[in-house]
Amino acid sequence: MNSIQALSLALALAAGALVAQVRPAPAVESGAANLPLERVGANDLIAVSVYDAPELTRTVRVGADGYLRLPLVEERILAEGLMPAELETRIAAVLQKERLIVDPFVTVTVAEYCSRPISVMGAVRRPLTFQALGPVTLLEALARAEGLSPEAGAEIIVTRSHSDNTTPASGLLQRIPVKGLLSGTAPELNVLLKGGEEIRVAEAGKLFVVGNVKKPGAFAVREDAEPSVLKALALAEGLQPYTGKIAYIYRRDEAGSKHEIPVELARIMSRKSPDIPLGADDVLYVPDASGRRAGMAALEKALAFATGASIALIYTGR
Repeated sequence: MNSIQALSLALALAAGALVAQVRPAPAVESGAANLPLERVGANDLIAVSVYDAPELTRTVRVGADGYLRLPLVEERILAEGLMPAELETRIAAVLQKERLIVDPFVTVTVAEYCSRPISVMGAVRRPLTFQALGPVTLLEALARAEGLSPEAGAEIIVTRSHSDNTTPASGLLQRIPVKGLLSGTAPELNVLLKGGEEIRVAEAGKLFVVGNVKKPGAFAVREDAEPSVLKALALAEGLQPYTGKIAYIYRRDEAGSKHEIPVELARIMSRKSPDIPLGADDVLYVPDASGRRAGMAALEKALAFATGASIALIYTGR
């Protein structure tokens, strides 16, 4: 290498070092996350990066009113409903309008979504609330809650906090039959959730069996089941020895009045009388053969014990 070439190389290196010193380093996008692109909502955590303006580069949370506040900026910036790229343009326009930066270069990323909660509650194994990062189906939401509990009834209620073009106001509350959803025969029941929904799995009604049975208890009754005296006795694991011939059903009417219905238990067991249907909230009391019937206080104690027992489901034989 001759002296001229060496001098040229030295000048090039010096020029590169000078440019590196003069050019400002781009601001680090704090809070950038690999989250799906969704519209910004209230309470979302936003990372705003303004090139060559560290005083404006920071992570801020959108207010409950949907507006964003930045330091040194007088105007509140409406962020709710915008995509991140649209919010970048709006922030840049405000910075120019207030003459803070001549030609701002703004980047916006969502560090944390908090505006798309989906709550799953009721008769599920693990009630929870999570954020919908993209579309979520009803079955996916139930899977996050570890599925239905044994006390689940026949219906799931989906309540939406808002409507859009695909979900009119009339569809803010939907009743989804569990059987159709889980069987997969009606794919339209597996509705799409976008955040802001509340999923409540209704509990099945309960049937109570107390008295001279082997396992007194409270047993869940699905709406599509057909519970009866014999099915209730089967769930209670049968009768104890020395059972009387008459049992009693205690049932409340719509006005709240309690009615006592005698049941010829011996004739039903011997198939001389038809089985008697039961319903949710019915109490089947089986006294012993002594002829003495428990008073209401004793029945209520037995009923309190029964409700603490393990729950079983009454299914039809079909």
